[in-house]
Amino acid sequence: MPETDSTPLAARLRTAESHLSAMDPMMARLIARHGPCRLGARRRNPFHTLMTSIVSQQLSSKAADTIQSRVQKLLKANPHFRPAHFINARHADLRACGLSNAKAKWMVEIARRARAGEFSFRKLRRLDDEGAIEALDALPGIGRWSAEMYLIFALDRLDIFAMDDVGLRRGVNRLYGNARKLSDRRTLAVTKAWAPYRSVASWYLWRLGNEEPANWA
Repeated sequence: MPETDSTPLAARLRTAESHLSAMDPMMARLIARHGPCRLGARRRNPFHTLMTSIVSQQLSSKAADTIQSRVQKLLKANPHFRPAHFINARHADLRACGLSNAKAKWMVEIARRARAGEFSFRKLRRLDDEGAIEALDALPGIGRWSAEMYLIFALDRLDIFAMDDVGLRRGVNRLYGNARKLSDRRTLAVTKAWAPYRSVASWYLWRLGNEEPANWA
């Protein structure tokens, strides 16, 4: 859903819950069990969120938190990372904090692009969902899954379903395939029925398996 929607997020979430409950008995049970959707409960700094998403890739929450804390201390970036923090950051120092070679390069390059105006978070908010995903996916170190998580948790987009998310696919299999693995085509058919609130349905599927993506919860 485009950022231009002026309806308060809380009201949109309640509408989403009513819609999903009315059209899908499985969703109705999940919503009754887990209560109101809490997407958007945490306000997120756009640049900081993107940086932390890179730090956390393929790491446990504990390891990611430790490395992020070291990098923030090194760059004096409290409470949030800003592009300016990375201007004079030395690659060796970032690596010494525990970042991989690739992650250190990605973070510096994204900071450079943001500072130079080559990538604009303000413009990102004005793009439709697929346009925003494509813009994020074009950044170094940000793939489609990370872009989709960013839209759900940082931009409050309510109609995203990440096909590559293992927890979501497992939840769909459990509820709609009697635990058998559903094909992409069948999964898309199931999830299409949740539009325009697929992000909200995803939040309840993550509750089902307690599998919300690390560092995005």
